[in-house]
Amino acid sequence: MEFKLENFIRPNILDLKPYHSLRESFQDENLVLLDANENPFGKFNRYPDSKSQKLRQKFAEINGVKSEQIFIGNGSDELIDLIIRAFGTPGKDSIMVMNPSFVMYEFYAKVNDLKVEKLNLNQDFQIDKADFEKKLKTSKAKLLFLCSPNNPTGNSIENIEYFISIFNGIVVVDEAYIEFSKEISTVKLLNKYPNLIVLKTLSKAFGMAGLRIGVGFSSKEISDLIMMMKPPYNVSSENQKLALESLSNSTDFSENMDLILREREKLNTELLNLELVKKIYPSDANFLLIEFADAELIYKMLLENKILTSLRHPSLENCLRISVGTLEENENLLTVLKSI
Repeated sequence: MEFKLENFIRPNILDLKPYHSLRESFQDENLVLLDANENPFGKFNRYPDSKSQKLRQKFAEINGVKSEQIFIGNGSDELIDLIIRAFGTPGKDSIMVMNPSFVMYEFYAKVNDLKVEKLNLNQDFQIDKADFEKKLKTSKAKLLFLCSPNNPTGNSIENIEYFISIFNGIVVVDEAYIEFSKEISTVKLLNKYPNLIVLKTLSKAFGMAGLRIGVGFSSKEISDLIMMMKPPYNVSSENQKLALESLSNSTDFSENMDLILREREKLNTELLNLELVKKIYPSDANFLLIEFADAELIYKMLLENKILTSLRHPSLENCLRISVGTLEENENLLTVLKSI
C-alpha cells in the first residue's frame, strides 16, 4: 500500500498556514533590523535563527542526509510532543509504545488526550513478532514509538526494520543512546520508509544535556510539517553556537565515549561480584539496569550517601537504573555498595 502522509496528519494541522519570520527571507547581514521589536542594545538582543540552519547543516554532514530532512527541537521532549500533536487527533487516536520504555511518550500522549496501547516486552526486553502482529490486527494506533537502545532497559531492539515495515502509520525510532551501541542508526532507512522518523539528541553521548537540543530525521515532507508547527525561535542563539562548536571537536567526543564505555564494563564486572546484586541486564547505553534483592532499600541507602539513582519504572520490580559517571563517582558508588 502506498504511503500518503496527508492520510495521517490531523485535519486541522493540514489547514494551518505557517508562520514565517520576515528575516527568513533575507540573507543580507548588513540589513538594519527594525522588524521584530527587539531591544537595539545588549549581547543577546537579537532573535536566533528560527530554522537553526547552520546546525541542521552540521547534522546533515554527520549523518549523511540532506539538511531539509532535519528538524531541531528544544530537547527531544519537544519533538515527541510536536510529532504526537501533528498526527494524533485528541480524544480519538492512540499511540503504541513498548513496555517498559521511555515514559515521556505516554506522558505527551496523555497531555494531547490520546490513548496509549502498550506492547509488553519479553523477558529479554525484546518485541515478540507474533505478539506484535496480533496486536496490529486490533490496534488503532497511528504512531509507534520504538526506543533503541531502550530506556530504561539499555538493550537495542532486534529486527527493528521488520517492525517499521509492517506498521501502518508513523514510526518514531528514538536513538538517544545510539552512539553507545554497535548498532547502525535507522537514519539509513529513511529513503526506504517514508513513514519513519528518527530522533537523536546531544544530551547523552555528546555531553550537552544543558543545551537542550533534540534532532529529528525524516522525509522532507514530515520535516517541513514539524518545522511549520514548532515555536518560531525554539533553540536559542547561544545554544546553537555552543552546539556547533562542540560538534566540531571530535577528539573530545571520542575520548569521552571510550572512557564511558570502559567504565561501563568495569562497573558491570565489579557489581556482579556483589551478593546484593541479583542480575545486570546487557546494556548498549551509558547506564546499567540492575536487579537487587531489595532495590528500594538500596536506593535509600545510596541516597543517604549522597548518590542519586533511578528507581521509578513501575514494571521493573527491584531494579535500579544507574548511570555511568566519572571515575571518582563510579568508585564512590562501588565503595558504598560494597559496604552494605
